[in-house]
Amino acid sequence: MPLDQSFIGREYPPTAPYEVGREKIREFAAAIKDDSPLYRDADAAKAAGYPDVIAPPTFAVILSMAAHDAIVEDPQLGLDYSRVVHGQQDFTHHRPIRAGDRLVTVVHVDGINARAGNDFLTVRAEIGTVDGEPVCTAKSTLVARGTTEEGEGA
Repeated sequence: MPLDQSFIGREYPPTAPYEVGREKIREFAAAIKDDSPLYRDADAAKAAGYPDVIAPPTFAVILSMAAHDAIVEDPQLGLDYSRVVHGQQDFTHHRPIRAGDRLVTVVHVDGINARAGNDFLTVRAEIGTVDGEPVCTAKSTLVARGTTEEGEGA
């Protein structure tokens, strides 16, 4: 069943604040095998001009994927998550994510397109501080496989 086109332009409420911790940054850097001292050593980060350790650029996926839950779990959209694959991910950083940040994410449905029997759901997550400072824009494409009739919306 195709996804509901009326969801294009929908915005979901902000997530609960996520407090970025030094240890979470270190764990993430270790998981992606990035040894930069900026992700582990507060003195190195301060010497580079940051107030504390910063997160690797892809750390934003933790916040954006958590915010996607609002869309994925919305029964009105009709998304069968068992058919979803992650198609694309892009980040535009307005400044680095850093330890001590308290971040909220507002997620938007920017597009729903049908191609080759699949729905392509374009989602934008605006990540910012609880005080309203923009930090990162994360754009994702989720592909819901086998949701449309072949040739529909092509």
